[in-house]
Amino acid sequence: MLTAEQLMAAHKANIDTLFGLTQKAFEGVEKLVELNVQATKAALTESASHTQAVLSVKDAQELLALQSGLAQPLAEKTAAYSRHLYDIAQAAGAELGKAFEAQTAEAQKKFTGLVETAAQNAPAGSESAVAVMKSAVAAANNAYESVQKAVKQAGDIAEANFNTAAASAVNASKNLAKKR
Repeated sequence: MLTAEQLMAAHKANIDTLFGLTQKAFEGVEKLVELNVQATKAALTESASHTQAVLSVKDAQELLALQSGLAQPLAEKTAAYSRHLYDIAQAAGAELGKAFEAQTAEAQKKFTGLVETAAQNAPAGSESAVAVMKSAVAAANNAYESVQKAVKQAGDIAEANFNTAAASAVNASKNLAKKR
């Protein structure tokens, strides 16, 4: 039976966790806003520079050379922006994942403690039921660990695919710029 103090402690821990998760979410949004402000400033500056360059063009060949020179830097900047965006999302997800894992580990620990207490206070003759319960708890813990490993592997694969796609985009723009 849980005491009032235990309930209050659990409630306080849940509120602290909620505020911590909210803070992490706001930090991620803050980083995203900062990235977008920087990207917008850079785009405006480059747009002004490009407009000045276009206005100073003397013939069509010079205009084509100017335009083709923009393709590669644009692709590289787009890839860099996407990378920053991915890093922000991944960092926020990792922080939330750590908090979730800590909460889950604490809940597992408490539940295991309850099972142990119940096993110690079980009436004589219920040893097989207690063994089944302990086995089920162990199987659930193993399943949870397997899911965690699978999610981490999927994240690693997604990151590798993202890096490959970004590198391919930059290389394609370099090749296109060389052909022009």
